[in-house]
Amino acid sequence: MHTVSISHVAQHVGEEVKIKGWVYNKRSSGSLFFLIIRDGTGFIQAIVAKDEVSDKDFQGCDGLTQESSLVVCGVIKADKRAPGGYELLVTRIRPLQIAEEYPVSLKKHGVDFLMDQRHLWLRTPRQAAILRIRHEIISGIRDFFDNRGFILIDAPILTPSSCEGTTTLFSTDYFDSTAYLSQSGQLYMEAAAMALGKVYCFGPTFRAEKSKTRRHLTEFWMVEPEMAWVDLDGNMELQEELVSHTVQRVLEERKKDLETIQRDIGRLKDIKPPFPRISYDEAVECLNKNGVQFEWGNDFGGGDETVLAEQFELPVFVHRYPSNIKAFYMKPDPVRPEICLSADLLAPEGYGEIIGGGQRIDDLETIMRRIKEHSLPEEAYTWYTDLRRYGSVPHSGFGLGIERAVAWICGLDHIRETIPFPRLMNRIYP
Repeated sequence: MHTVSISHVAQHVGEEVKIKGWVYNKRSSGSLFFLIIRDGTGFIQAIVAKDEVSDKDFQGCDGLTQESSLVVCGVIKADKRAPGGYELLVTRIRPLQIAEEYPVSLKKHGVDFLMDQRHLWLRTPRQAAILRIRHEIISGIRDFFDNRGFILIDAPILTPSSCEGTTTLFSTDYFDSTAYLSQSGQLYMEAAAMALGKVYCFGPTFRAEKSKTRRHLTEFWMVEPEMAWVDLDGNMELQEELVSHTVQRVLEERKKDLETIQRDIGRLKDIKPPFPRISYDEAVECLNKNGVQFEWGNDFGGGDETVLAEQFELPVFVHRYPSNIKAFYMKPDPVRPEICLSADLLAPEGYGEIIGGGQRIDDLETIMRRIKEHSLPEEAYTWYTDLRRYGSVPHSGFGLGIERAVAWICGLDHIRETIPFPRLMNRIYP
């Protein structure tokens, strides 16, 4: 007898199989018990008929509680009326552990309670589906870069200096000095790109932002490619190919999970290149035309990004921001030095920026001047400025925030559901 996962029962119709899982729900009707079993890959209804199992097995079903673990044997039967289209006609059942009264019952709970029980909330169909979609997004991204000749480089988590600005750094004692949790692996990817051409890192990043919005986490995951010999236009082309590839991958591979979370996939089907592109200047003009009083030189807030994105059906690039609101390493536009060769990609449906990137400064004089202008310690960036001393070339890259991409693709109201154990300004438990 084969042990099978619920996601593969369609391949075993008419066969007796073994399933290992947990009781999600139970009801009885005289001589029948109806058990909803989950195993992490899906859900299936198991029918326990009094005449088809031993008296011990049948009576044991009465004591099964929500989330009790068990092994069930039975015959797979196709039934269009059943959840998932298949049922298990039980022949044997063996409980492993009878769960105590389960705190996350099938009734509705408040968000704060569910967040306190996040380690158990993950077992519900919606949360499990979101995490499977997250897995598919990450898997698709890795395949995208690996199939295009990019080399995965692991960036350090502990760093001696900032990448995105000193106001959002988490600091920690590092023997006799101070270290910081990484805001980004980008600077290290620039070094790796000068060695290997096309590289990317994929890991956790940390921002000590005192923000309680639905778009912000203090710990999140980013994929950050960096490419030698690629300018801003080539950078944006890669971004739209990546986003399109990832969305289509999820639509193809996670249809059932998208149905479980009731995601309207109509607009996702059309996410294909090319994406519209507008300059920062045009974005400011657009905001003012739509009743938003916005002054040139300011950075966009979440509401501003939503107004801009609403003008388009696809994700939209906003490029060439003012240099003084972007990171020190962004290359000034040769024609207008007050703006830089940067670009943000705004997702539709009010999800805001999901990618930020641009072309990097590639000459020593300019990077040294920018470090001084930002009051950064020169000695901490000696290794970084060395990249401009020894064979510098035009290069660019970007960072895609996994959680914001998951929120958009899944259509979630809050970013806290996009990651297994969210870290928020007011939450570090569990």
